Amino acid sequence: MSFDKSTRANASQFFVAGELCRRGYLAVVTLGNTPNTDILCSNLTGTKAIHIQVKTFVPGGRTCSVGAKAEVYTGDNFFWVLGGIPHPQSTAEFEYYIIPSLIMSLNVKRYHAAWLALPGARGQNRNDSKVRTVLLPPHTSPNAWDISPYRNRWDLIEEKLV
Repeated sequence: MSFDKSTRANASQFFVAGELCRRGYLAVVTLGNTPNTDILCSNLTGTKAIHIQVKTFVPGGRTCSVGAKAEVYTGDNFFWVLGGIPHPQSTAEFEYYIIPSLIMSLNVKRYHAAWLALPGARGQNRNDSKVRTVLLPPHTSPNAWDISPYRNRWDLIEEKLV
């Protein structure tokens, strides 16, 4: 059985929301009704809240696509969660990288600029587009940033909600 890209993306949002609920927070999947926010999450009293943008990848893959909007810093209460959702028949574990907006914006912007400056495979100039990617561990590149310190860093979200 295979799943299309949007089905996997929807599943990823619900898995992230479920993990936040499991940790004692209120998490609501916006179902596309809130610009740039897939999940709204608050503490149980509703006095503190954060916004989350979820991007999905398959564990073992090389990159996760995040788009040009990842270059925009959207505030201290905005997080990106890269959700590695394994295929149903896989024994791979779920992977989550919880990345604050500032860290994501600075690094995606820097990595994309460095990629644009390098010649393409045939020596040609590269054309800019809205595509932006984050290199996934264990893969490395001279210009890429290491996201491994953000694996399962739910504490970064929890700090904002206490």
